[in-house]
Amino acid sequence: MAKAALLRSHRMAYVTLKNVKKIYPGKVVAVQDFNLEIRDKEFVVLVGPSGCGKSTTLRMIAGLEDITEGDLFIGEERMNDVAPKDRDIAMVFQNYALYPHMTVYENMAFALKLRRAPKAEIDKKVREAAEILDITSYLDRKPKALSGGQRQRVAIGRAIVREPQVFLMDEPLSNLDAKLRNQMRAEIIKLRHRIDTTFVYVTHDQTEAMTLGDRIVIMKDGFIQQIGTPQEVFNHPANVFVAGFIGSPQMNLFDAQLRKDDEKYFVEVAGASFALSERIAAKLRRDSEGEVIVGIRPEHIRICAQEGDDTMSAAVEVSEMMGSEIHLHLRAQDKEIVLRVNTTELPEAYRAGIPYGTQLHFTFPGDLLHLFDKESQKNLIGE
Repeated sequence: MAKAALLRSHRMAYVTLKNVKKIYPGKVVAVQDFNLEIRDKEFVVLVGPSGCGKSTTLRMIAGLEDITEGDLFIGEERMNDVAPKDRDIAMVFQNYALYPHMTVYENMAFALKLRRAPKAEIDKKVREAAEILDITSYLDRKPKALSGGQRQRVAIGRAIVREPQVFLMDEPLSNLDAKLRNQMRAEIIKLRHRIDTTFVYVTHDQTEAMTLGDRIVIMKDGFIQQIGTPQEVFNHPANVFVAGFIGSPQMNLFDAQLRKDDEKYFVEVAGASFALSERIAAKLRRDSEGEVIVGIRPEHIRICAQEGDDTMSAAVEVSEMMGSEIHLHLRAQDKEIVLRVNTTELPEAYRAGIPYGTQLHFTFPGDLLHLFDKESQKNLIGE
């Protein structure tokens, strides 16, 4: 059987949230002034730490939570008061939510049976979905006889057969071990291209967000911090929070002084002075000097052979060998700094690891620095 796309003739499944707010009893604000337009067939990921409002937002799209203020549209239709079953959406949960007394086949067929679909149509759709997800051999088993990854495939299959306009996924991989999570992430990417519909996906894992999303919505304390493609939020974080959240290991952040000298900009960090490139200097959002926060990603720090005005020095506290690269945790002036170094770039003596206490000199390339306002914490460098 061909692994064909399962969707019927496709209606425009764009999702629009306008000024959406969720307030729980006791004036607890979970989501604040949420505005987002999700395009037809787009894969959008809501990401952020626990309690940021991402799952609440997804549940409002699904109709499992009431919207306190604002409007939700799927296509042209306002959905605020439409029952979940009438929204033409399907949701996959973190805990699979399978019926334990039913076989895999029966779990996947259940929604179609409720719709009174013909038996032949049900059978065709269940078997097509099972083949796409590689679970055909498990159709006669009960959920308890399956692994976590297999159960999650069944939960996804059950959603696929409903042919929804919008596919909602709430942390579907968080119960799986690391290896299985990586495998399932790849499967979801393949699945997205096969079933060709709109996805809204919630996770707290920034790696999942970066690898799955066409666009990422980064949230904190109920507010959207930034919306952009994975590359946009990585290269141009809107503020200090996004800078620290996206990237692994996370960006190094330091208090610094920004100063100007003969049309050139410099940042001074812990006694070292780093010249900003002309490209970065030209994009600075203000022509001033003073206190700033400077950020640099661990993979952008360069180890130097000798000390200089544009180098910092620090002792190695932890050396983590990752195979092709080493993560070095150093301490300079009471501040931890993390370097991510390709092993091929290290002297031969250090390629198996760098001993505790080793003193290293390193510099920050002026074209790879991020600058943030000390008070507002917003990025000072335009895109």
